[in-house]
This record gives sequence, structure tokens and C-alpha cells, in this order.
Amino acid sequence: MILYNSASHKREEFIPNEPGKVSMYTCGPTVYHFAHIGNLRSYIMEDILDRYLRYAGYDVTRVMNITDVGHLSSDADEGEDKMLKGARREHKTVMEIAAYYTDAFFADCEKLHIRRPDIVQPATGCIDEYIHIIETLMEKGYAYFSNGNVYFDTSKLEKYYIFNEQDAEDLAVGVRESVEEDTNKRNKNDFVLWFTKSKFEDQALKWDSPWGVGYPGWHIECSGISMKYLGEHLDIHCGGIDNAFPHHTNEIAQSESYLGHHWCNYWMHVLHLNTADGKMSKSKGEFLTVSLLEEKGYDPMVYRFFCLQSHYRKALVFSWENMDNARIAFDKLIARIASLKPAEGETVDEAAFAEVRQGFVKALDNDVNTSLAITALYDVLKAKTNDATKLALIADYDRVLALGLIDHAKALNDKLAAEEAAKAAAKKAAEEAAAAADPFVAEILQLIEARRAAKKAKDFAEADRIRQYLADKGVTLVDTKDGTTYKID
Repeated sequence: MILYNSASHKREEFIPNEPGKVSMYTCGPTVYHFAHIGNLRSYIMEDILDRYLRYAGYDVTRVMNITDVGHLSSDADEGEDKMLKGARREHKTVMEIAAYYTDAFFADCEKLHIRRPDIVQPATGCIDEYIHIIETLMEKGYAYFSNGNVYFDTSKLEKYYIFNEQDAEDLAVGVRESVEEDTNKRNKNDFVLWFTKSKFEDQALKWDSPWGVGYPGWHIECSGISMKYLGEHLDIHCGGIDNAFPHHTNEIAQSESYLGHHWCNYWMHVLHLNTADGKMSKSKGEFLTVSLLEEKGYDPMVYRFFCLQSHYRKALVFSWENMDNARIAFDKLIARIASLKPAEGETVDEAAFAEVRQGFVKALDNDVNTSLAITALYDVLKAKTNDATKLALIADYDRVLALGLIDHAKALNDKLAAEEAAKAAAKKAAEEAAAAADPFVAEILQLIEARRAAKKAKDFAEADRIRQYLADKGVTLVDTKDGTTYKID
């Protein structure tokens, strides 16, 4: 299996620290509002990686944090605290906001078939771990206390920028948005590990610490949670590309300085979902949610399918036209799967199954290339094998793709069967009404049924006799795929 490693900027063979086992960390949501579908693209692609590793036979332990404290707009203590902003907006406490939007996030994940990580840890639950790491960093000389806050000293590192090669002057002040420089820092790229002095005097969540009552910086949370549950050596760390700097850069700085050795072997970053106007974000008002997609009539699986049609390292452009195209393609795919009808007693051709399946495995071994995996799915429908084998392959692939393909196909067949039953019932009711009103019509219908029974019994002479009898009375029979109708000349 080959993965593109954002830290080395290379495609590398995936070799876990411990044979057969994978430790995987996913940066979770800041639960101050609903997740928009741009956020959820990252979680869909991380879910595919998680599922494929399990499909390939690895024992995976996946951990995700929930950021419910300390996420400011920047490392310079600039901008609003996102959790406080949500609490003020809805006139609730920070923890009420966190609980509500955590539940909403996982409800969206369930709709999108994103499996819940094995361990989900709110940031507020590991304060002791953060304090211990910060104390150790101060003892080692990697952190310092300044005007009430504890900062990480990036000047002590041989290399700070891991995911990009920009010079220090080319980058913002350790932030993702334009900010004012924090004059408490020794170096402009230093970042906060612990706040005791903040312009947010009404910060709702604070804890005792060796440096005074305060709360952790954003970056220390992921390091603390990851090391608590996955140990000192991490296989894969995932996140959206906007987390690469400064968040993941700072995670590496503090984690490896604390541990004294290399920390994470593979970094997976999912590129943005863009609109025609650029990156999707809540602050820009382009607030597209799963619920909004549903309100507009889109099955959440159409959005998952839309995401899988593109490789995770390519930016994806969202538009309603693109969603419509994805829905048309998904519906056609389901219709083709629904048309597969194994003959009675038909079994899976194991040799054909193994041969066809190689294309799917090859696609996902190639840096989790879901676009090629979808092509491999279509290849199943064209394969020269029986329908039982095709259905088995589709079900097997869907262990990773998680599009609910077999269930959707069954639902479509059930819908079509119900429509046919309703049509037949309506036809029967109309015929009964016509027969009751006209004895001649009643006779015609009785003879049509008698002819059907004769044909079933292969008594074609009797069937022809009935047809001729009715023809002599001026009645022409018309055989269709839905049965026999008639017209009176």
C-alpha cells in the first residue's frame, strides 16, 4: 500500500510501527456550530482510509478529539473564542453548545456512513495530560512563561516548517488569518501552550495549573490526546489541508520536543472543497450542511459518492450542477445493480471474484485513489461473470466505499415491485368495474384469463381458439409485457 506523506512530500510504502496494527489520529471538529460539507469531505476521505486498512486486515485503533475549549481564531489570542461565540449566539453555556453540536456532528457522520472512531475524546477531559507535557517542555527549555501565558519556543528547533518550504518571512504570524503580532512572544512563530492572561476575561472554562488559572492552547490538545491513547509512536495522522500550518506543524514541534524522538510516520491531508468563489467556510456565509442537502432532495450518499469520484489530494469544486450530475450517476448505478438477478441456485465464481477484485485493491493501494475505486466498481458490472458473483463483489467493495449500494438496490426493487402491484390492482379494479357494467366485457375478461391459463399449460391450440372466437365477435387481443389488453372493433 502506497500513501502520499505530506511530511516527506513523497509517495511511500505504508509500513506500520507494529506489524498488523495501525494507530490513527484524526483531528476532530470544533463543536461551536454545525459542520459544513467542506469539513465533512475530510472526514469521508479519512473514513475511507480507516475502512480500507481494516478491509486489508489491519487491526486499527482510531482516535478523534472534540475541540470544546481553547480554539481561538489565532495563536496570538486574536479574534473570538469559537466556543464562546457559539454560546453567546444561542444563549447557552459553552458545555451545552459543545454537547449539542457534538451530537449534531455525529448525526451527520451517521447519515454519511462515516464510522465513529474507536475513541472520541473531548479536549476538556485531558487537562492533566496537557499540563504534564507543558511542564516537561519547560524543564527541557522548549517553553517559557511570559506575561501570564506559556509559549513554545520555536527558535529551539532545527526545523520548524515541516509541510512547506516557505521562509519565515513569507508566513503569517503562526496563524491562518491576518492577525496582530503577540508582543509577549520571543519569536513571532512561537505559539501558546497555556493561557492565564487572555483578553477573554469571561472565558467560561478554566483550570488550576502551575502557571495560574487558565486553559490550554489549541495545539496541545491533539498531542496530549494522541499520546494518551496511541502512545509515543503514531502511524497516521489525518486532517484537512488547512490544519497543516500552523496546527499540525505545532503538534510536531511540541510532541517531538516532549518525546525526544520522531513521533508520527505518515501525514494525510485532504484538500479543500471549494465553491466557485473559493474555499468553503462558515465565516463567508457559504454554510452548506448535510441537512440543507436533504432539504433540497439529495440523499447524503449522493454527496459521499460525489466526494469519492475525486482523489483526496485534489481540490473539489462544489456546485448544485455538480451535485445533480452526481445524483444522476448514482441513481443510474443503483438501477444497474438492481437489475442484477442471479438465477435460482447460482453461486459465486470464486476465481472470477478474486480476479476482478484485484482492480479495486490496486486502486486503493494507490494512495487511496477512490476515483479509480469507483471505476473498479463499474468494471464489476461489465465483468464476464454471473450476477451472483457481481453482487458479491459489489457488497465486498462497499465494505470500504460505504455507499449502501445493496440496500439502495433492494429499496429500488421494492419500490418498483410496489408500483407494479399498485398498477395491477388499479387495472383489476377498472376491469371489475367495466365487467359489472357490461356483461360482454365480463365475458371478454373471463376469456382473456382462460387464454392466459391455456398458454401457461402450453395448450396453444386452446389459446388460439379463444383468440379467434373473440376476433369473430369483433374483439382484438393485444399482448404486452404487462399482460393482455383488448380493443373492440
